[in-house]
Amino acid sequence: MGRETAKAQQGTAYTVEQLVAFNRYNPDILPDLENYVNDQVSSQTYSLESNLCLLRLYQFEPEKMSSQIVARILVKALMAMPAPDFSLCLFLIPERQMEEQFKTLIVLSHYLETGRFRQFWDEAAKSRHIVEAVPGFEQAIQDYAIHVLSLTYQRIPRTVLAEAINIEGLALDKFLEHQVANSGWVIEKSQGRGQLIVLPRDEYNDPILKKNTADSVPFEHIAHILNNLS
Repeated sequence: MGRETAKAQQGTAYTVEQLVAFNRYNPDILPDLENYVNDQVSSQTYSLESNLCLLRLYQFEPEKMSSQIVARILVKALMAMPAPDFSLCLFLIPERQMEEQFKTLIVLSHYLETGRFRQFWDEAAKSRHIVEAVPGFEQAIQDYAIHVLSLTYQRIPRTVLAEAINIEGLALDKFLEHQVANSGWVIEKSQGRGQLIVLPRDEYNDPILKKNTADSVPFEHIAHILNNLS
């Protein structure tokens, strides 16, 4: 459950989840939801539902909107990729309130969605005051980049990985050692191309596993489809 927050007239303490469930359109809970965003940042937790509720309330009380809070919500949503949280949050921000820092985060989102990681890290470096206000941002994006690469590749050149996760040199060596020990990665030496990183096989990057997964569809599911078609 969420942290204890506002008290009712009877003195009963409510959690953020309860406030969102029963008072989602009550502007009186705005301060509690804003504090909860800051709690999420400091504790490195995440609550999309409460953040969406806060953005909806800002729509009804635009004069109370905190640019800092909205920026933090968008950064947290960006960190949740590949989930569509960023688009859900962005949809609730009126065009007239679209500040420059929000537009910067939109650009970053576009780079991530299109796998343009070099451009992403270059742009993020120019906007450190926005993204570094939220702890864990860099690691979350690195995890997303690895997720994207693993959907396509079984083997990745070290240089490609380094660009995608923005780590080089000894720091990359240490990162790779950790992945080999904990995530099943394997490092191969490729003649003339340096190191190759071998990722664990799955149904996305291995056609054989994908075929086997497709072949393993339970018969009752197939029968149900055929019955619907007949």
